[in-house]
Amino acid sequence: MRPLADIIRPKKLDDVIGQEHLIGEGKVIRNLIKNKKLFSMILYGPCGTGKTTLAYTIVNELKLKYEFLNAVINSKKDLDDIILKAKENDGLVLIMDEIHRLNKDKQDLLLPYLENGLIILIGLTTANPYHSINPAIRSRCQLFEVKMLSLDDIIYALKKATKELEKIKIDDDSINYIASLSGGDLRYAYNLLEVAYYASDRHEVTMDVLKSINNKPSLYIDKNDDGYYDVISALQKSIRGSDVNAALHYLARLLVAEDLDIIFRRLSVIAYEDIGLANPAIGPRLEAAIKAAERVGLPEARIPLGEIVVDMALSNKSNSSYMALSSAINDVQMGNVGKVPDHLKTNSKDYKYPHNYKGSYVKQQYLPDNLVGKKYYVPKLTSRYEANLKSVYDKINNDN
Repeated sequence: MRPLADIIRPKKLDDVIGQEHLIGEGKVIRNLIKNKKLFSMILYGPCGTGKTTLAYTIVNELKLKYEFLNAVINSKKDLDDIILKAKENDGLVLIMDEIHRLNKDKQDLLLPYLENGLIILIGLTTANPYHSINPAIRSRCQLFEVKMLSLDDIIYALKKATKELEKIKIDDDSINYIASLSGGDLRYAYNLLEVAYYASDRHEVTMDVLKSINNKPSLYIDKNDDGYYDVISALQKSIRGSDVNAALHYLARLLVAEDLDIIFRRLSVIAYEDIGLANPAIGPRLEAAIKAAERVGLPEARIPLGEIVVDMALSNKSNSSYMALSSAINDVQMGNVGKVPDHLKTNSKDYKYPHNYKGSYVKQQYLPDNLVGKKYYVPKLTSRYEANLKSVYDKINNDN
């Protein structure tokens, strides 16, 4: 018997839930379908947000021939067979799940056909494609983020799904409870609803039935009050604000919900965004704490995580490197770039190799001509370490 999630999978773009930034009126994927044109793309985002659904919907709307592969499970021979089909049919769409796990042999086989357009790739991944996807693949694809569904999205989807379950009895409180447990994962919500439907007497899904199946505490108190994302945001802001007690409170909420993955990811962001150069040792210490937490698992994972959160909350803070790179990225996105100076180009004979000079430093231009004098990095004197960096920075600027 097919799972409920497959039975109710949308076939039209108008039936897809969420992702208005991609499929809303006038948005990029909506317009691609409207103009009957498709390019290779990578859809990335958390589990259960509808990446596969969106991929299937795109090819269905455009009535395109397609094949589905999983980068981990399917072999090189499977890819060979699809390339042969593409040649026989003058092209096709390849939907590839877990694209970040595609090995080099398969990449080398696929790349020429992406290049000549014989295969249009729709890659699916939960990983950050900017870090995990091979640049050769990434450069041939447009990257689209599939965002976590809101609590209201999940509730709406569950109410639609109940129409596919014959003689189901379920009230709004039970639907809201399922949605609150889902953490934005619609597939999880569908699965819990379906299990409760078949596990209940006369298909009556109640709070007692749901709690007997899954008594994992909800991170939501109320859909209009403290939500899942609010707890994650509060953890970061408490550490940034050096309130160790608040930071431990929000860490405890996430630990009770057993959401280690989001803890690891959010603390990694905080270490480099908010603490940064004020305490550069925090990155390796956090990595050690994460590895220890992974090794021991819950409930003991709380011990190294609690220690590192105390350390991070009470650490000196600096967002200077984060702000510097944000400013540089903004310049690039706004087109404020220029030609690489000739002496920095590959194999230039005019390049001065700093290690050949006293103090491993020699004055020469590095920025493009139109950006000479541009300063992205603004030091913060919140720690001795960054104060030392500032003295080096000032000396170099004064020499220039």
